[in-house]
Amino acid sequence: MNLGGWIIMLISVGSVTSLFCWCIYKVLLTPEQEGDIHRFEIETPDTEHK
Repeated sequence: MNLGGWIIMLISVGSVTSLFCWCIYKVLLTPEQEGDIHRFEIETPDTEHK
């Protein structure tokens, strides 16, 4: 493999590894924000409360 191939491979592997590490960091060290979760309940005609 020539020099250009090595450069492209190192940039590709480095960027994927960096993205993976950032995602692991965000999942493990970012505090949970339960108040930011927006939920809605779906009521269908067969589950309506009368």
